[in-house]
Amino acid sequence: MDWAGARTKGARFVFIKATESTTYRNPYFTRQYDGARAAGIIRGAYHFAAPDRSSGAEQAAYFVRHGGAWRADGWTLPPALDLEDNPYDRKRTCYGLSRAGMVGWIRSFSDEVRRETGRRPVIYTTAHWWNDCTGGSGVFAADHALWIAHHGAPGAGALPAGWSFWTFWQYDNSGSLPGDQNLFNGSLGRLKRFTKG
Repeated sequence: MDWAGARTKGARFVFIKATESTTYRNPYFTRQYDGARAAGIIRGAYHFAAPDRSSGAEQAAYFVRHGGAWRADGWTLPPALDLEDNPYDRKRTCYGLSRAGMVGWIRSFSDEVRRETGRRPVIYTTAHWWNDCTGGSGVFAADHALWIAHHGAPGAGALPAGWSFWTFWQYDNSGSLPGDQNLFNGSLGRLKRFTKG
């Protein structure tokens, strides 16, 4: 990854996949994470949730051990939880969990991340997935930043239940910067304050 080139093109922050379930670790994570920082890019880690494979707390602990840690250094974004359709079984988009079960799984993950890092995770999702799989739960909006995925239309679109604004918006999966294209809802100074908690 040419992080210096990405910064020259305007990249100021990045989330890098660290883990999935309790069985996958990104083999390039450390190089990508440290490379972004060396180029002057604020970086954070995300975990791809697999709620049908193990508990939220187990996956959170695995994530924190393998890249999902946080420190108030002005360069580290809070850990992020990626919640989206099940890529391994399209008929079980909600991983076979009830809506209450999914809310419980997310709470378990969040509580463990907070216990280990001191921060609540950023929640990455779409309005459709969230409203379908959690029943439009609003219990996380007060203390979890939203990273909304909404591609191919002007604006971030309707937000999941409970949130009145987004913190990050993924607006496309390709563009001038490497990987998915994301915006922060504020200035660079505000982003740096966000990193510090």
